[in-house]
Amino acid sequence: MTFQTTLSRRLFTAAVLCSAALAVGAQDKYPSKPITVVVPQAAGGANDAIARVVAQKLTEQLGQSVIVDNRPGAGGTLATAATARARNDGYTLMLTADSAHVIGPALYKNPGFDPVKDFTPVAPVATAGYVLVAHPSFPANTVAEMVALAKASPGKYSIASAGNGTLNHLIGEMLQKAAGIQLQHIPYKGSAAAATDVVGGQVPLSVQSLPSAIAFIKAGKLKVLGVVNEKRVAALPDAPTIGETLKGFGQAPWYALFAPAGTPASIVAMLQAEVARALEHKDVVEKLAAVGCEPFKGTAAQLGALVQADLPKWSRVVKDTGATVD
Repeated sequence: MTFQTTLSRRLFTAAVLCSAALAVGAQDKYPSKPITVVVPQAAGGANDAIARVVAQKLTEQLGQSVIVDNRPGAGGTLATAATARARNDGYTLMLTADSAHVIGPALYKNPGFDPVKDFTPVAPVATAGYVLVAHPSFPANTVAEMVALAKASPGKYSIASAGNGTLNHLIGEMLQKAAGIQLQHIPYKGSAAAATDVVGGQVPLSVQSLPSAIAFIKAGKLKVLGVVNEKRVAALPDAPTIGETLKGFGQAPWYALFAPAGTPASIVAMLQAEVARALEHKDVVEKLAAVGCEPFKGTAAQLGALVQADLPKWSRVVKDTGATVD
């Protein structure tokens, strides 16, 4: 066998091995198939609106479909528990609200998941504006006037929420405690259903996320009594916060992306970077602003720290307000 023949065979073998390695690498490329983002709330609410804006941009950036899968029920705990049991290969993620992730465990005796042990934080995504709204015929136009009416007739007025154990529900309970009033809680299956019934006059009051309510507000079908957030929101600059009347009252609802525990660090790092890149795009910022939301930028580690800090905070809220899911 000549030297030239031997060299040719070795080069051929090397080429075959290289091609095989490239093929394996192509198969292992992430993502190589559609990614599902579970949203533990119904369509039409803040979490759904945020998820769809971000999923569209991630689809563009990754060159692979990112599909939103709404799975409402039990304050978000059912879908959260199911996501915790999903394969940790990066193809099932969850974009959830603080209510489902850190409030649910305080409300439910057995939520079916551990918010720390069962999930890998990926990235914060957005914060949302929340408002106390009323049907236009409601006699009060401010928080102070609503409190006066409720004190004069305890239990007379009802307040709709997106369901037992949801953030809307808890904020309503906190409002009653802070104001020293009693309202009748009416739970619905999702924010959209609750907002629709307030617009229709079946229920006079509701705490709503701006994505659920802003179209009705702009159309004059709902009126804003106060903003739940600690500061006024850009989408409604003239609307006062509830805290301007009830000192110390204010919340900053957040939404974030999680993966099942054990998801490879390389995938988590890539997703965190892609979310950060998406939140820098002008069109994403504008789409979020249009529904009363803002980008919430941060790292996976910062999101993990936020979860750890919020768990005891919301546990105290549930205990102090006496909120239940019954």
